[in-house]
Amino acid sequence: FLDGGKPTVALVYQAVQALYHDPDPAGKERASVWLGELQRSMYAWELADQLLQLKQDVESCYFAAQTMKMKIQMSFFELPPETHIALRDSLLSHIQSLKDLSPIIVTQLALAIADLALQMASWKGCVHTLIEKYSNDVSSMTFLIEILTVLPEEVHSRSLRIGANRRTEIIEDLAYYSSTVVTLLMTCVEKSGSNEKMLIKVFRCLGSWFNLGVLDSNFMANNQLLMVLFQVLQRDETSTNLHEAASDCVCSALYAIENVDTHMPLALQLFQGVLTLETAYHMAVAREDLDKVLNYCRIFTELCETFLETTVRSPGQGMGDLRTLELLLICAGHPQYEVVEISFNFWYRLGENLYKTNDPALHGIFRPYIQRLLHGLARHCQLDPDHEGIPEDTDDFGEFRMRVSDLVKDVIFLVGSMECFSQLYSTLKEGNPPWEVTEAVLFIMAAIAKSVDPENNPTLTEVLEQVVLLPETVHIAVRYTSIELVGEMSEVVDRNPRFLDPVLNYLMKGLREKTLASVAAKAIHNICSVCRDHMAQHFQGLLDIARALDSFALTTEAAVGLLKGTALVLARLPLEKIAECLSDLCAVQVMALKKLLSQDPRNGKAADPTVWLDRLAVIFRYDDLGWLHTNPIVENGQTHPCQKVIQEIWPVLSETLNTHQADNRIVERCCRCLRFAVRCVGKGSASLLQPLVTQMVSVYQVYPHSCFLYLGSILVDEYGMEEGCRQGLLDMLQALCMPTFQLLEQTNGLRNHPDTVDDLFRLATRFVQRSPITLLSSGIIVHIIQCAIAATTLDHRDANCSVMKFVRDLIHTGVSNDHEDDFELRKQLIGQAMGQHGQQLVTQLMHTCCFCLPPYTLPDVAEVLWEIMVFDRPTFCRWLENALKGLPKETSGGAVTVTHKQLTDFHKQVTSAEECKQVCWAIREFTRLFR
Repeated sequence: FLDGGKPTVALVYQAVQALYHDPDPAGKERASVWLGELQRSMYAWELADQLLQLKQDVESCYFAAQTMKMKIQMSFFELPPETHIALRDSLLSHIQSLKDLSPIIVTQLALAIADLALQMASWKGCVHTLIEKYSNDVSSMTFLIEILTVLPEEVHSRSLRIGANRRTEIIEDLAYYSSTVVTLLMTCVEKSGSNEKMLIKVFRCLGSWFNLGVLDSNFMANNQLLMVLFQVLQRDETSTNLHEAASDCVCSALYAIENVDTHMPLALQLFQGVLTLETAYHMAVAREDLDKVLNYCRIFTELCETFLETTVRSPGQGMGDLRTLELLLICAGHPQYEVVEISFNFWYRLGENLYKTNDPALHGIFRPYIQRLLHGLARHCQLDPDHEGIPEDTDDFGEFRMRVSDLVKDVIFLVGSMECFSQLYSTLKEGNPPWEVTEAVLFIMAAIAKSVDPENNPTLTEVLEQVVLLPETVHIAVRYTSIELVGEMSEVVDRNPRFLDPVLNYLMKGLREKTLASVAAKAIHNICSVCRDHMAQHFQGLLDIARALDSFALTTEAAVGLLKGTALVLARLPLEKIAECLSDLCAVQVMALKKLLSQDPRNGKAADPTVWLDRLAVIFRYDDLGWLHTNPIVENGQTHPCQKVIQEIWPVLSETLNTHQADNRIVERCCRCLRFAVRCVGKGSASLLQPLVTQMVSVYQVYPHSCFLYLGSILVDEYGMEEGCRQGLLDMLQALCMPTFQLLEQTNGLRNHPDTVDDLFRLATRFVQRSPITLLSSGIIVHIIQCAIAATTLDHRDANCSVMKFVRDLIHTGVSNDHEDDFELRKQLIGQAMGQHGQQLVTQLMHTCCFCLPPYTLPDVAEVLWEIMVFDRPTFCRWLENALKGLPKETSGGAVTVTHKQLTDFHKQVTSAEECKQVCWAIREFTRLFR
């Protein structure tokens, strides 16, 4: 629609009506696309302003307010500086005239005003001007407080790239006016009496200023507003919404004083204030008001988190008072498990802190609290007495139990694994508890079984003996969890092989039952992993299971796990047996694949082979037959025991690949199988090289699946050092690059195909590592470097990492003199490449890390810059200077982004760095100026 010039307001209004009220979904969709395009255009500023002036209805005003906010956030640079004041005045008049239309419109306009204030450097002391202009008018109070609430929240907004200089200036400004804001809020409370809506707004606003960390703690400690906050939380008749707002505010305040020593007076007030809420908590429990109970528990947890270090440093003294832990344990006693779950993060952190201090006396002080916590958790893990079937692990309660299991593992050292395990066992041995108690106890025992020392431990062996004797008549959930426990006790079985037979018999019983099959399979996999040598005598049994895998009711994951276990044991067989047994193990899967290929396609689609491909892949991946690489028997000219098997399976994989070449998911599975097979036999797969590469290249021309590039990188890794293979591998690379470049050169090609970028540069990096001269002397290298420079801007974790690693390794081959004969030639070739692309690369990297990439990628960028500098420091200094000259010096709002001194300091820090981490540190600081 942009070609037709500016649309009329009436047309925009019509489109908004269609968006909300068109009964036809296609009409709604058309309106949505059209309005989205309008929002991205220059006309949006004026049209939004006109819609807000017309004030026709909530929908059109909401669309216009949201458009204004979006334009100010994303496209502020479109406006010339002389229009900024007019925009500010117009927004303020809109928010005043629309304040009673709808709160969501007020919020959008408040955000627009806040985002404008943060970017508009000429609007000095905005908080002061707003308060002066509106604070005497009661009817303007709602929107004034809304603006003052969102302003601190927007300071760290990701979408406003105001830069560290401007941010520091704003934070200092807000800190300066913060007490004026708090005083205004207190006046509001006094004027509005107990008007609940106003109180909610006041608490939200106060919380927002706490979150920014600019409130003066001495001023706040003696402020009336703090008293009001705790009075609201102590009152039984406080409504749910107000209670939540007050709780959020207290949590923000506690979070803001995390560094307790620098906020002493306020810390003390908050500490004492929260301790007064215990009675209110009990009242909420008595009234069965779960919302309030959860709020109190959040406050108590935040209190404990804030005073964690004080509590560990001086337990029981001052603000290290252990009553804080008592509050959390009271919450742990609440019947709803959601309540105790809130406090988990605190208990993790406490455990971590105590583990680091490693002081037995200190551990002794906290031990009773952890014991009581564990006791409470075991009770919370109980299933309902009328629960039928096995424990669900995917619903909310199942996830809660998994989190309990993790927490128990992390804090058990304070109580002692053995002591706890014995205590739990004795409750089962001495009492005759109902099934749900038994199951929960076994569940906690399973969580800690691995941390109990298995050496000469009679309790452990007794538990194992008793568990495998459990009759089939006990509740199915008890059997399920007992099987999990047996799987976790595989170390005990390994030390006491006399238990292997009874344990396997017990697990086989489970495997034959529909609901227990998968958990039993997982336990068998554990036993196979830990007791590999003892299990070798049972290999035939495992093979029988593998042959009949589909007669058991297993999840895909459990079936694959069983094969993993079988393959692990296979690797422990005598060498001469391995080939035959591996062939047997693969035969089942190969037969199934052949059968699928021979069937007539149903409705034109061939049957899905993924199950069998995954099973084959796991056999080669986990059989640990890699150790045979280094085995002297193999090196003495004998063939690798798996080579024959891989030659047997190649034809069926090749045919499967051909049949399903259009289906990315299946092609990926085939490539995975081949990748593990090649890795498994290494050089032994040479006979596959020619046919495999030919097929990869021919399919890739039609269907560019990125997994072929990945498989190519594996082949280069295995064969790139072989003189006779290098030219063939280079031909493969060139043949794969052509369709790849075509794909990536499309509009948004890099962003739409991050997997291809990732795998392409993985392949190129392998070439650099295995045969740099081959690559550097070829014609393709120029195109690969150009593609890499373009791809540095890609904000995708794996793809970006892959690109940076390629560039780093490439330059490094010209730096590292590894005394190989070809070092001088490598250095010369890298010199030529850098002469051609160096300036462009450095300029792009600087632009990229200032404007495109998230902070976590910066260490990778630093490594690339470091390698360029080590290669040729004087030239790099010049390149960096030119790159810095091209960066913008101020924002569109007129704020200084980067001073001349900051530029020269950064240049000096980087170019005089003596190790890479100094470059990284300098970039991290410098790029904050542009965020």
